[in-house]
Amino acid sequence: MTLRPYDLLTLGAERVCAWAPVRTLGERHRPRIVQHLLALTSEDRLRRFGHVATDEHLERYARQIDLDRDRVFGVFDSGLALVAMAHLAFDPLREGAEFGVSVHAHLRGRGLGSALFDHAVTHARNRAVRQLVIYLARDNAAMLHIVKQAGATIRFDGPDVRAELPLPGDSLASQLQEFLGLHAGELDYRMKLQARRLGRLLPGLG
Repeated sequence: MTLRPYDLLTLGAERVCAWAPVRTLGERHRPRIVQHLLALTSEDRLRRFGHVATDEHLERYARQIDLDRDRVFGVFDSGLALVAMAHLAFDPLREGAEFGVSVHAHLRGRGLGSALFDHAVTHARNRAVRQLVIYLARDNAAMLHIVKQAGATIRFDGPDVRAELPLPGDSLASQLQEFLGLHAGELDYRMKLQARRLGRLLPGLG
């Protein structure tokens, strides 16, 4: 299987259509991360973590994410609810990283997981990460399709899957892709924030 180059100028129409406003999350977003995870269905928890994680497990996981070392990316809806989230966990030497993603059930099939995956891959390769590892449930057909298309090596272990994706070095196109994506995501968030504030003011004006 050939490795997809992940460059802005070589993205196919299918990948462009999967674009979503991805935003980097910081410490102030941690409560939203907790809310997002707690809203996952039992099925989604199984697909994301390999088991039906309890609320306590999810809260502990969210509190323990190292937001200085790792990167967490999210997609917000018009009400600024975090509806899709990806965690890119770097190993100490930053030669590899582990990717995990979750999307709320009512928004699956809209390309959010794919957009987060592409964003995380670009971010990782721009920081000299050479391999991405993805653990997922065997019945997670959507994510399995994404990593297969990316050129990952797939290893099955009962109901679980380990996918390993080698990453090329960065390029001008990959740096530009990340730069534009970050600014588009920030602009989208600020527009939704302003729209929300305006919506709160309008009833009072009437």
